[in-house]
Amino acid sequence: MKKNAALVLAGLLCATVSSTALGADPYDRYERRREIPPPPRAAGAPPPQHAVYGQPYFFGHVGLFDPNDSATGLRGYDSGGSFDLGVGSRVSPIMAVEGAFGAYTADVGPNEVSVAPLTFGLRLIVPHPFIEPYVGAGVGLYFADLEEPSSGIDDSDTTFGGYGSLGIDAWLNPRMALNFEGKYHWAEPSFNSVDVKVDGWTVSLGVRVSF
Repeated sequence: MKKNAALVLAGLLCATVSSTALGADPYDRYERRREIPPPPRAAGAPPPQHAVYGQPYFFGHVGLFDPNDSATGLRGYDSGGSFDLGVGSRVSPIMAVEGAFGAYTADVGPNEVSVAPLTFGLRLIVPHPFIEPYVGAGVGLYFADLEEPSSGIDDSDTTFGGYGSLGIDAWLNPRMALNFEGKYHWAEPSFNSVDVKVDGWTVSLGVRVSF
C-alpha cells in the first residue's frame, strides 16, 4: 500500500510540474516575442546633393552671341561667340547665388565689338532630382571694346550693366549636370563720346559641377 501511495504521489507531482511548465511556456514565448525589437524602418533617401543647402558649384558655358539690331547699337553686326566661367552656391533648395566672368564678340567687315562682363547674380530654381528649370538675373561691370574704322572709333570703356537668364540643368549624377542657358545682356558704354548699346542674347551649352 505504501508503495502504491508513493507511486500515486509521484505521478501527481509529475503531472502538476508538467501542467505548470506547459501553462508557463506560451506566456514565456509571448514575452520573448515581445522583447524582440521590430526591424528598423527603411530610412528615406537623402535629398539630391545638388539641392543641399550651401552646396557650392563651378560652371562653364560656350555658345553664340546674337547682337541687338538697334540703330544706336549693333545693327548689321553678325553673330559671334561667347563663353563664361563662374562659381556659385546653392543657398537653399530654390535659390543660388553666383559670380561669373565671360566674354562675347560680334563683327561685320572690319568692324568688331567685344564685351567682357564681370557679374554677380541670383537664380530661382524649380527643384527636381533630374531636370531643374530656372530663371536668373544679375548686375556687374561690362568691359567693352569697339573698333569701327568706317566711323573712326577705336576705343574702350567700362560701364555698369545687367542680365536676365533662362535655363535648364539636366543632372547626370548628384555632382554634375549638363546645362542649357539663354542670357540677355544690357550695357551701354561710351566710345569717343558716343553711347553704343552692346546688348544681345548669348545662347550656350555648358556644365555645372558641385564641389
